[in-house]
Amino acid sequence: MTDADPWALAEQASARIAELTGVDRHRVVLVLGSGWGPAADAFGDAVARFPMTEVPGFVAPTAEGHRGTIASYDVDGIAVLVLAGRSHLYEGFGLRPVVHGIRSAAAAGCTYALLTNANGSLRDDLEVGRAVLIRDHLNLTGTSPIDGARFVDLTDCWSSRLRAHARDLDPALVEATYAWLPGPHYETLAEAEWVRRIGGDVLGMSTVPEAIAGRECGLEVLGLSTVTAVEGDDAGIDPSEVVAVAERTAARMGPLLADLVRKGTT
Repeated sequence: MTDADPWALAEQASARIAELTGVDRHRVVLVLGSGWGPAADAFGDAVARFPMTEVPGFVAPTAEGHRGTIASYDVDGIAVLVLAGRSHLYEGFGLRPVVHGIRSAAAAGCTYALLTNANGSLRDDLEVGRAVLIRDHLNLTGTSPIDGARFVDLTDCWSSRLRAHARDLDPALVEATYAWLPGPHYETLAEAEWVRRIGGDVLGMSTVPEAIAGRECGLEVLGLSTVTAVEGDDAGIDPSEVVAVAERTAARMGPLLADLVRKGTT
């Protein structure tokens, strides 16, 4: 798979998704990160659902809280492709599988992406269980999902239009800069402090490569991130508790995601 043309593979995947869902073109892709699976309940019954591994180029996620399925929903006439889980750089397959879902969604007709994840907070006012809007990001991995001289403008990587819609729907949402680190280990106290000093508000191990690949494909991108731990807390970080917190928040945020689907496409 590493040597395959990623664009040809995305086209193959989109054709297979159309075959399995019975939907020729989707308009929105939603990626459900760690513990975000319950959010899809707000979308009603799926038109179709199947394992990711039934689609060319997809690998089964290995991280806890990632269901590893693809589903299609009809939200008031809007075809939504839901990727319940994602691959990560630390899983060892390289970045192409990490961004394959977004590229496949773009090939399937999607024009914007809703990306969700879990994070560790670096700010005292961003408490556990709170969902924040990603305003900007720091790529601290030294990698990019883009191959070759394909120069992509990330000035408005995280769509200001979609963020305005989200704030209209939920005025309590605050914005944050998300720092992407490779993982899978959590950060030391010194590393967390360094990220805070260079402008990070929250940090995690995902999502940024999908946002970059999404912009490369011309998608508008919105990010919602759940605070599941506070960096520097003497209690440390429990991966199972990260997922549990995210699941509770996701159930609450599902209706907002459904409303964003409706409003973002108008």
